[in-house]
Amino acid sequence: MAEGTLDGARVVVTGAAGFLGSHVTDALLARGAEVIGIDNLVTGAMSNLAHLAHEPRFALQRHDVTEHIHVDGPIDVVLHAASPASPVDYLKLPIQTLKVGSLGTHNALGLAKDAGAAFLLFSTSEVYGDPDVHPQPETYRGNVDPIGPRGVYDEAKRFAEALTFAYHRTHGVPVHVARIFNTYGPRMRLDDGRAVPTFIRQALAGERLSVHGDGSQTRSLCFVDDLIEGLMRMLERQVTGPVNLGSDEELTISEVAAAVLHATGRQQGLARSPRPPDDPQVRCPDLTRARTLLGWQAATPLEVGLARTVAEVRGG
Repeated sequence: MAEGTLDGARVVVTGAAGFLGSHVTDALLARGAEVIGIDNLVTGAMSNLAHLAHEPRFALQRHDVTEHIHVDGPIDVVLHAASPASPVDYLKLPIQTLKVGSLGTHNALGLAKDAGAAFLLFSTSEVYGDPDVHPQPETYRGNVDPIGPRGVYDEAKRFAEALTFAYHRTHGVPVHVARIFNTYGPRMRLDDGRAVPTFIRQALAGERLSVHGDGSQTRSLCFVDDLIEGLMRMLERQVTGPVNLGSDEELTISEVAAAVLHATGRQQGLARSPRPPDDPQVRCPDLTRARTLLGWQAATPLEVGLARTVAEVRGG
């Protein structure tokens, strides 16, 4: 792929029917690429791709990437987004999560190697665990409990990063690693367990919003359009990374809940519940690399992003 353009590129997206996978597929098509999506629909949904039913530059293979991946024809880029990504999913599917991070990444990298293609890994801020460095720069090596319940996701992504760079060093595969922080927006499943969709679902149902602990733990929420733009810049500028992509506007979970109540026009209040094991106390990216290498930072105000997300849920 020539630097600076995706026009005419042939791109494989694993996890294409998921929240981020479907949005990145839209962005690639908008830039003139042809996209072959791969998804086993365990956590993805065909409804996320319904608008592409008659798009001639998109095709979907229903396939589990933990099995050998075959795609006919030339490939310029492989984007590996496949994985359960919410606590509800990866705690329910621990073995599958570990397999897609290991075997799935191995197969996707093998596809890129054999095709002479570049490879972009959708990694995560969870590689930092419950951090004792704040905000988190890419040089921070993390504080992860490998045998805790969240370790199935954290360690799967940490292994995926290690394997990606091993292929880069050993086989010369051009790679890009994005460490994605908390992202929200249209197409999130309301039952996926993450704060924003859970709060929206509860608010619209007239329920009190369930806040773990005292609500003082922080998250940094990035609207999906901003995140996707960062990923496109990584590809177009051929930045290896890892690069943190997310918002550096840090909010407490209680503040997030209040913002969702405001966006939905509700005021039913909060319900407290115990915090789950290994729940990070703080989460905020150091965006120095993203600003320097990509000229990128999250730009959508929370109230705007929440309004668009709530409108989609309401069918507006």
